[in-house]
Amino acid sequence: MNHLDKLEAQSVYILREAYREFKNICMLWSIGKDSTVLLWLARKAFFGHVPIPLVHIDTHYKIPEMIRYRDELARQWHLTMIYGENKEALDTGRTFPDGKTDRISCCQALKTEALKNTLSGEWPRYILDLETGKYRPDLNREKYTGVIVGVRADEEGSRSKERYFSPRDKENDWDVGDQPPEFWNQFKTDFAPGTHIRIHPLLDWTELNVWEYIEQEKIPVTSLYFDQGQGKRYRSLGCYPCTLPVESPARNVEEIIEELRSGKFANIAERSGRAQDKDDGGGLETLRRGGYM
Repeated sequence: MNHLDKLEAQSVYILREAYREFKNICMLWSIGKDSTVLLWLARKAFFGHVPIPLVHIDTHYKIPEMIRYRDELARQWHLTMIYGENKEALDTGRTFPDGKTDRISCCQALKTEALKNTLSGEWPRYILDLETGKYRPDLNREKYTGVIVGVRADEEGSRSKERYFSPRDKENDWDVGDQPPEFWNQFKTDFAPGTHIRIHPLLDWTELNVWEYIEQEKIPVTSLYFDQGQGKRYRSLGCYPCTLPVESPARNVEEIIEELRSGKFANIAERSGRAQDKDDGGGLETLRRGGYM
């Protein structure tokens, strides 16, 4: 069993444990490479069927190719695809692109607030009709008590403080100093009633591991990760006003792997193209303590 096989086995185990232990969970799908690998692992864990609804928080500022890719793959793989949004912030223009707030406040409104209220069922959810390819209101407003997320410890400083099973309070707020120990593959899954749980099956994967696994499994990812002839590609995906590509001629998965192995990005953070990270002092901890992914 090689290293990728061991990572896969651990992630599949975490996914099955989460599904067994928690009553009503969902999986966040950001449309990026990490959450798409997580989705692939869920298909493996449950023998081709994903019994967990996928939730995407749509800021309406995603790169259009991301939304096309999301809906095409959801229909192809017969996924329960749901999105939530902060309609009030969008309708009133309470966003950074509208010039009415800064990037961090925009993320809090369009991502954190939308995520909290989508998970709780307090705000409308929309579900994809696999026959028509259109979204309609989701009549199920039951609260999600846990959410599976594709974060990795090496991706960003605050994420290195996470656990595989990470408790939040009823408001989704994260107390970094109150995380359960996880030694020798022993995980705490019995939490007090009302505790919201974040589950992180990819926690010990690296950026290189993710791309190696994508190559090994031939997982389809959005073309935004590849150079289209301009000598640039996206290394991390987000909202287009706050996400910049990196200088890179990599046109396919093999070339990205070679690039990462060469050490080209050894001293450049994976999220260096995400402007909100810089506005938050170089990290996401302020946002994540308040419920951000």
